[in-house]
Amino acid sequence: MQSRSPSAAAASASPTAAAAAAMAPAVGGVEPAVTLDQVPRWSDPDQRISSLSPTAAGSETQTSSFLSFSDPLTGDDAAAGPGGRGASRFPVDHEINSKIYLWRGHPWNLEVDAVVNSTNENLDEAHSSPGLHAAAGPGLAEECATLGGCRTGMAKMTNAYDLPARKVIHTVGPKYAVKYHTAAENALSHCYRSCLELLIENGLESLATGCIYTEAKNYPREPAAHVAIRTVRRFLEKQKDKITAIVFCTTSSSDTEIYKRLLPLYFPRDKPEEEIAALKLPADVGDENGETVIDERKIRIKPLPTGAANSKTPIPALADIPLPDSGLTRRRNSFKLDSYLDPAFMSIIKDPDLRRKEQWEKSAQAHKGLNLANLLGFGDLGSPPLSAAEEYSLHSRYLAKANSMNLSDIAEMKIIYRGGVDSEGRAVMVVVGAHFLLRCLDLERFVLYVVKEFEPLVQKPYSIVYFHSAASLQPQPDLGFMKRLQQILGRKHQKNLHAIYILHPTLGLRTAILAMQLFVDGEVWKKVVYVDRLVQLFRYVPREQLTIPDFVFQHDLEVNGGKGIIIDPRTKHVYQRPSG
Repeated sequence: MQSRSPSAAAASASPTAAAAAAMAPAVGGVEPAVTLDQVPRWSDPDQRISSLSPTAAGSETQTSSFLSFSDPLTGDDAAAGPGGRGASRFPVDHEINSKIYLWRGHPWNLEVDAVVNSTNENLDEAHSSPGLHAAAGPGLAEECATLGGCRTGMAKMTNAYDLPARKVIHTVGPKYAVKYHTAAENALSHCYRSCLELLIENGLESLATGCIYTEAKNYPREPAAHVAIRTVRRFLEKQKDKITAIVFCTTSSSDTEIYKRLLPLYFPRDKPEEEIAALKLPADVGDENGETVIDERKIRIKPLPTGAANSKTPIPALADIPLPDSGLTRRRNSFKLDSYLDPAFMSIIKDPDLRRKEQWEKSAQAHKGLNLANLLGFGDLGSPPLSAAEEYSLHSRYLAKANSMNLSDIAEMKIIYRGGVDSEGRAVMVVVGAHFLLRCLDLERFVLYVVKEFEPLVQKPYSIVYFHSAASLQPQPDLGFMKRLQQILGRKHQKNLHAIYILHPTLGLRTAILAMQLFVDGEVWKKVVYVDRLVQLFRYVPREQLTIPDFVFQHDLEVNGGKGIIIDPRTKHVYQRPSG
């Protein structure tokens, strides 16, 4: 470390002076190096006053007061969750608290062993923390170019060049999306842990880190702060002897207020703060490393049976256990293996992957036997059913892919398109069977387009109008395809679907619908309403709410012989012929 400046000596005269010096802006545009004794320590009495006192500096209200802010990540029932009023998950630890600092400013202005740079996979200057490369000089970018990039959640170290610090640790934060919240949270936690591990591996003891997220990656500030603080806390619980200082650096007032409000949750300084923190902590504060626990990925092994656990008989060595050809069954008693092979010990809850594998195996067995749907020519319906979670995951993947693609070529085919509303105000989706040209259609792109178009409709009750007019002239998809499409659309589509109005149904179509009711989904396909004439359809969906292809009008005339209707050749409006 460099020697202390006169300003540092003056600032150390009192905690208040130190805090003022640390938070003071640079004079003349040049930011001098700041030593750790100029930075407010979390356990300092002055920090306790500024963090908990309702007022400071005259009548100015301290909005960072821990007691006056509720945690938006927890509800009123937070106390009922794990931790509640029971044992604290983050008890007071004065030794750990003494290693935590909060600094308003850039990390690279501090005299510490290492500073953290939040960057991208290429470690390029344009995506690094603002101002870092300018302060470090050109040597930093040159060294970063030799590292071969860095993966998300990992960290790499370089020299610090013109910075007051000795090293720079570069890490890549995750992109954030709500549906991948857990993955992003764990990747961000791994960023902080990788930086701390790299610090120790290189014999360094003090680290200054800003917020490892960027606006471009959409990570919400407050959830990110929870991850950062709890990960550091868990790491220090294991490695506090090897680290002397961790400095949380903020560059905006909003980040500063967030950290002042959340630090007492994970680093309480006395029993009252610990008790308040126990009530305000989120229900999920991760595992022993601060990472979110995913139940499906746990290894579920039951404890040893009571008899085996209390037995004083030593477990036989592997070499002493007889081989299978000697008859293991006959020799179990002699080696007291019964307690170690107890079913209560050996049984585990099957993981989702295994359950899924068994479903597919059952499906394969079914294919070997009689497949009635296939025999009737309706296609392969042997795929296993999906759980609600599996359907949601499948739908999410397809929707994300659809939103990222240009599907205008499918839209121009006019196979499906939005209509108006039915007679009761429900949104209508129109499907034109004759436009479904199976021979020249990319089915995968079509499915993506269907998912994208249906997504805004299926959130509320809606109806489908299917024009089967002249569709029998074209090859149609089999029931296996329809079942897969229904799984991809998800259960919300099934729940909110009011009716499927089918115009000009044929005997073949009616038979196919009956098969759908029997083999695919009786609940959905029982909502089918057959309509033989356009005038009947208009009872359910007004004419002005539909865009109808010309050939549908022509087909209606041919099938019904024009009986009972009049078609306006200019507007294509259909009217009921007056009786008599």
